[in-house]
Amino acid sequence: MIKKSIVVSGKRKTAIAKASIKEGTGKIKINKKRLFYFPPLNRMEIEEPLLIADEILGKRDYDIDINVKGGGVASQTEAVRLAIAKAIYSFTKNESLKRAYLSYDRNLLVADTRRKETYKPRDSKARAKRQKSYR
Repeated sequence: MIKKSIVVSGKRKTAIAKASIKEGTGKIKINKKRLFYFPPLNRMEIEEPLLIADEILGKRDYDIDINVKGGGVASQTEAVRLAIAKAIYSFTKNESLKRAYLSYDRNLLVADTRRKETYKPRDSKARAKRQKSYR
């Protein structure tokens, strides 16, 4: 049984990560760089869905290539994390993996839809209004 490449996306604020997963030996590349080259805290956050999947599925028999753009470092990290978890779940279709992801952190499979609030007309900020003076 040959599986084709599956492409999923993860979003956080303005960062968009597109992950393609295919059968392989367990290589993870983000913007053509190996996961090893990322800062330790970001790497730990990105590895969370991989560690949960390893615990439930056993070995990694898939390769994941991720392209991420937009947003800041933290937003890109969370978008990559979401894309990896969604890719692994869509590749394996394992219900116990889905339950494990949702019980660990719901944001592994469900995107956080909060965005920056828009500025209001005739004001410099989204919420805080200018004080009105009567004297």
